[in-house]
This record gives sequence, structure tokens and C-alpha cells, in this order.
Amino acid sequence: RHDGGGGGHFPAADRSVPDFPEEDHGGRFERRREGMKRLLALLLALVLTLAFTSCHGTLSSGEDTAASSSYPVPDEFDTSRRYEVTFWAKNDTNMAQVNIYKQAIADFEALYPNITVNLRLYTDYGKIYNDVITNIATDTTPNVCITYPDHIATYLTGEDTVVPLDELFADEKYGLGGTDLAYDGPAREEVIPQFLNECSIDGHYYAVPYMRSTEACYVNKTYVENLGYTLPDVLTWDFIWEVSEAATAQNADGTYVVNGQNVLIPFIYKSTDNMMIQMLKQKNAGYSTADGSIELFNDTTTDLLYDIAGHVKSGAFSTFKISGYPANFLNAGQCIFAIDSTAGATWMGTDAPLSDISEDSLVQFETAVRMIPQFDPEHPEMISQGPSVCVFNKSDSQEVLASWLFAQYLLTNDVQIAYSETEGYVPVTSKAQNSAEYQEYLSECGADNGTHYAVKIEASKLLLDNVDSTFVTPVFNGSASLRDASGQLIENVVKSTRRKETVDDTYMQKLYSDVESLYRLGQGSDASFGKKELGAMPRASVILLSTLAVTWVLILLYVGREYLKNRKK
Repeated sequence: RHDGGGGGHFPAADRSVPDFPEEDHGGRFERRREGMKRLLALLLALVLTLAFTSCHGTLSSGEDTAASSSYPVPDEFDTSRRYEVTFWAKNDTNMAQVNIYKQAIADFEALYPNITVNLRLYTDYGKIYNDVITNIATDTTPNVCITYPDHIATYLTGEDTVVPLDELFADEKYGLGGTDLAYDGPAREEVIPQFLNECSIDGHYYAVPYMRSTEACYVNKTYVENLGYTLPDVLTWDFIWEVSEAATAQNADGTYVVNGQNVLIPFIYKSTDNMMIQMLKQKNAGYSTADGSIELFNDTTTDLLYDIAGHVKSGAFSTFKISGYPANFLNAGQCIFAIDSTAGATWMGTDAPLSDISEDSLVQFETAVRMIPQFDPEHPEMISQGPSVCVFNKSDSQEVLASWLFAQYLLTNDVQIAYSETEGYVPVTSKAQNSAEYQEYLSECGADNGTHYAVKIEASKLLLDNVDSTFVTPVFNGSASLRDASGQLIENVVKSTRRKETVDDTYMQKLYSDVESLYRLGQGSDASFGKKELGAMPRASVILLSTLAVTWVLILLYVGREYLKNRKK
């Protein structure tokens, strides 16, 4: 901080003053040294100011951010003041979800008339992530944000950016199920433990779960049976690959035997990062450790990629990024196995309420919902995923408390049940799951092709019945990039195979090197990604380093000027 008093003004040199006599050189030099000290003090003050502001007004102690952040919970919520809470949320262009957000805000504001919630909607979590990262540098983050724990781990690289919720959870008045809440929120023990644990980073909770989903395999059961197979209760990778290869058989005119069409991609995977992560988990192979060590590039990964390349070459497999949305192919009878989130169930099947293709392209078939394929069906493994809600730190502790009150309101039964009914999400609290309203919703599976669309409710039941078989990947600074890298391996192999490039050991070595470089992963299995650079340097850091450079240039110019002046004397 610059002092408001003296020391900030330096008068220009008075060229009318005659040279000092020889014996007075020491006094002149002393005054010059004093002037230089003042300049250095001013420049140092400027550097320190920028150093502070680049860390949101606080100087980092060098300690782990997650361990040192804190939020003092006020003793009372000040209802005499007005607060504005900015809420960033995501929807899948689903107006039903938008209306639920708006209704939740209206109901909350009726309970807390002194709090105004401003909703900003996004259609992509990646855009929320990018905007948050940008706004961290300018200290203009939202108050409440729907996001993912992988993203929160990166947000925490800033100083005191995201509020640790441990003390808020436990607060008697305003914590989970608190006595002074204006609504009936869930108690801590009513939040599903597996879902809540996903929000823990370095031993602290930085979010609450909002909705949870997993992946499901949506199957054209009619085509499977037409090919002479019986669909098992638990799919295996061997079964999926065998049926997919059988489905590539063509008639003499080039149409496919199973559907009579010119187009067929038997197996399409939406999220290839989840594909690789779950395959490795099922194989008990390395992906990453909790401390951020990279284990993705291993022999099992290589074997899986070779296997995938073989099925791409035969035309049995492709991905969303390369071929298109699996639901569109499934509904047109051009795909047999479509793997996507359970939250995408409303797009899947002949009668899907959100089907994106024209009615004349729809093909009638029986849709089955199954767990993703397994290597060991006796010990299934499937990923748990879904959005969480975090609260960003602000200088006003009352504003943070107002934000927490709204974030916690999203866990109430009214919001949880209404939102879960829009897609194949499940509520994150046992309070909502066990409610009479939600149980009635589940019991009316198939009653209509809207709210009670059978495929959607079956997808929800898939997760409800298999919570104990779900897992999450380690969360650390950079885990989001590692996730992207795992999918990129598959995408590159699929693309190269379709282009008839040679996929061999030399190709794999280059692939691993390219992906490591692209996502800035540490080299070798012992490299901790969490300490690697995540991308472009934040603007505040650029300003700070630029200021340091300019400071040294000015110092050198000043010293050089004084030296030349002294030589002339």
C-alpha cells in the first residue's frame, strides 16, 4: 500500500544550481543516494501492492491452500441488510430445469426477502469453469456455482477462493439441518455419504453434492435378439464386442443385415474419458493417486487402446466426438449399444421425450437399460458423477452466509425431487430419496412418456440400486486435465484407425508423448501433476512479473544515469 504522506514526490533536478565545490561531493552524493532510496522504496511498494492484489488481497504463506483456508461463521445472520447472491448454473437446454431454478429462487427469496438471487445460465460446465478461472484473477467470482470437484481443485490454487464448508456443516444455527434455517433442510447424516465424500479435497469439504448420476448402456434389445443373442442382466466387454462385431455383417448391396440401412455404428461411447477411467478401474490398473501422481500411461492402457483400435477398424465402434451423439444413432436404428450418462436418459429410445431426430427417422425397438459393461460382472465398478455446489469467498462474511443459505436450500426436498424428475439424476439426500413423493414417482415408471418415461426412471434406479458399486477418481489440482487426457488417448486412436494410420508401438509412444505435452502432464509415473502448470498464466501473475521487470529496468537506468553524470564530473 502506498502511504498517503510524503515520500511519493520527487522534484526534478534543478539544472540552474552550479556545481558543488570539490569538498561538497560527499553531500551531493549523499542526497543522490537518498533520492535513489526513495525511488527504490516507491518501486518496492508498487511491487508489493501487486503481489498482494494478485492473491486477492492476501499474501500467500506458502502453505497448502486447502489446509489453510478458513471462514468464520457469524454468530447471527444480519437480516436488516440486503444481499445480492450471484448464482451460476448449468442446464442441458432443458426448460424444465430452468423453471426449477427460477422456482427455487422465488421460493427462497420469499423465505429470505432481504436476499436477491441473480441466476446466470450456461449450457456447458466447461464454460462455467473457464469463466470462474478468468474471474478469480479479477476477484469477481460468483457467490454460488454449480461445478465439479475436479474444477474446484483448480479454483483452490487461488488464495481463499472457495469457502471450506466444514464449520458451516456443523454450525448449530445455520449448518446442515440447522435450528435457525427458514426451511426444512437435510441433516448432515441425511446426505448420502458416498456423494458427500466426492466433495472432499485434502481433508476439507468445499462443496455439497447437488445431483448424482452414473453412466448407463442404452441397448436396442430388439436388434440384439435379432442377431441371435440373449441380453444378460450384467453386460461384459466380451459380450458387447462380440455382438457389435456380428452386427457389422452386410448384405450384397452394402446395407447392414440387422437394420437394412446404409448406416450402422453398433457401439458408440459418449464420454471416452469415463470409458478409459472405468476400464482401468475394472482392471485394477493405474490411473492416478490421491497426491496427483500420474499412472495413466501403463501397459494395461496400451492393451486397451490396441483392442479398441481393432474394433474401430472393423466398423464396430466409434465415439461421440468423431461420429455424433449416440442417442441420435440409437433412435434411428443405427446403433445397438449407446453409452451415456443416466442424466441423458430422456434422449434415449423410440419414445424419448427429448429425442433430437425427426419422427420419420425413428425406428421402433425395445430399449433396455443396463450397467456399463464389466470385465468382472461379479464385482462391478461404475463411476459416480454429477454436479456439486460450491460457495466462493468474499470479504463480507455476512454475504458468504447468505450465499450458503441459498446453496443449502438446493438440498431441500422440493428442489431435489423436482430436478431429479427432469432427467435420470437421483437426489443426493436420503431425506428426498425416501420421501413419499419420490417413491411414488419411481413406482409410476412407464405411466407416460414424459415425467414417468420408463427409460429415464430405469436409469435412475440403476444408480439407486448400485451406489455401493460406484467410485470416484482422486481430485487434485490438475485432475480435470488428466481426465481429459484419458479420453484423448481413445479419441486419437479412433481417429487414426479410421484414417488407416498404423497403430503400433511407435505410434503409442508418440501418442503418450503428445498427450503428456498437450495436457502438461508430468513425465513418468512419479510426476505429481498437482504441481505442474495448468495452462496460461493468470493475468495478475503476468502483471506482477511485468512490473518486476519494469522495476529492474528503471533501477538500472537510474544507476546508469548517475554513473554517467558522475563520470562527467
